[in-house]
Amino acid sequence: MAGTIEVLVSGGQATPGSPLGPELGPTPVDVQAVVNAINEQTAAFDGTEVPVTISYEDDGSFEIEVGVPPTAALIKDELGFETGSGRPNTEFVADMSIDQLKQVAEQKQSDLLAYDTKNAAKEVAGTCVSLGVTVEGENARTFKERIDAGDYDDYFETAA
Repeated sequence: MAGTIEVLVSGGQATPGSPLGPELGPTPVDVQAVVNAINEQTAAFDGTEVPVTISYEDDGSFEIEVGVPPTAALIKDELGFETGSGRPNTEFVADMSIDQLKQVAEQKQSDLLAYDTKNAAKEVAGTCVSLGVTVEGENARTFKERIDAGDYDDYFETAA
């Protein structure tokens, strides 16, 4: 009766209660062991909703695959705001530093089409545009153009 369960959990804060307990209860796995493994693997996403897939076998063994939250959720979590701007081209809700941008890009890179941190950062900057978030005090579109122009090549090369 091996199977797979997919749930959304708060990073680093999973509990044996809902949604895991009711899903795992009828299975042969040790629920607390699954919770501990999930919390260990999702600690970097503290409090952010993270998609998790649990595959289990009849003997009680299990594997956990942790997905990556949406880019917008990572940005909101990093900068501490709830919703983006209703007018993202004229009203800005937060400003992101280049270090924060790089951190989000690195967290999300495995889930993006980008083949390196520089291109992942450009994708994150694109999400900043739609949320109404500036980067280093300037419009995220302008910042993205500066990345394209090579203004930050040294920064992303040493970081990669």
